[in-house]
Amino acid sequence: MSKLKQQPGNDILLYGSNQLFNTLLGHPLIDDFRLWVFPLVLGSGMRLFAEGNDPGKLQLADATTFSIGVAVRSYKPV
Repeated sequence: MSKLKQQPGNDILLYGSNQLFNTLLGHPLIDDFRLWVFPLVLGSGMRLFAEGNDPGKLQLADATTFSIGVAVRSYKPV
């Protein structure tokens, strides 16, 4: 992943994989993290941040809320 990130070109996007997200967060491979929060409860789920991965490694950079209640939070690594 480090070699892929160093290549010129477009962004690398990750959708819905908390295991890969935690692997990338555990290494300095995330430049921008956008969390979309939908006001919907579907039952139980998995934690986004695995034990040992501190959400404090990310700093809120931007926040947007839409009229339907969806909130988008952009974070940058500290």
